[in-house]
Amino acid sequence: MSDYPHPIIAEEGWPFLGGAVVAAALVHVLAGLAWALPLWLIALFVLQFFRDPPREVPGDAKSVLSPADGRIVAIEPVRDPWLERDSLKISVFMNVFNVHSNRSPVDGEVKQRWYHPGKFINADLDKASTENERNALHIRATAGHDITCVQVAGLIARRILCYVEAGAQLLRGQRYGFIRFGSRVDLYLPTDVRVKVAIGDKVSATSTVLAELP
Repeated sequence: MSDYPHPIIAEEGWPFLGGAVVAAALVHVLAGLAWALPLWLIALFVLQFFRDPPREVPGDAKSVLSPADGRIVAIEPVRDPWLERDSLKISVFMNVFNVHSNRSPVDGEVKQRWYHPGKFINADLDKASTENERNALHIRATAGHDITCVQVAGLIARRILCYVEAGAQLLRGQRYGFIRFGSRVDLYLPTDVRVKVAIGDKVSATSTVLAELP
């Protein structure tokens, strides 16, 4: 099935896109295309950055879907710093050319939300998970497992947006947040999940199954 209806361009981008188009159009009219061309290129970049295409939702209640578009940069056993438990971390790095909507990896209930201010170092580096600005959700999956989904700001990203609080019910692939301009999302999963991806794989939010719950 497909996810819920929404615009092809994320609503977070309309102010940026509108401003870029107006600026380019004004310069185009007043000074000509040669002067306006860099601004049209900026408007085109903003348009591609804030695109938000609908996605098909694969698998079943035990499928852990990618919460973001990007590239797998970490698959490792770690200590979940939010739930203080042993876990398997899978990290997705988003560059400025990826779709930046964040979507729920599982069906479940948000049990708790944490926000932690921090630095803005390169999100491709593993230390970004512990030093950068981040927003974490503890999701109790309908399959009965606990999952921590963490939005992490990056070198350019300066704004994490999250639209759910404790008590919210999420469906797999449901859009719950957005990160502006380059970032990562960390998933802390039970240690006995079956991983379906490898380091370096390119993944798509909702469309890619990262792991299967036991």
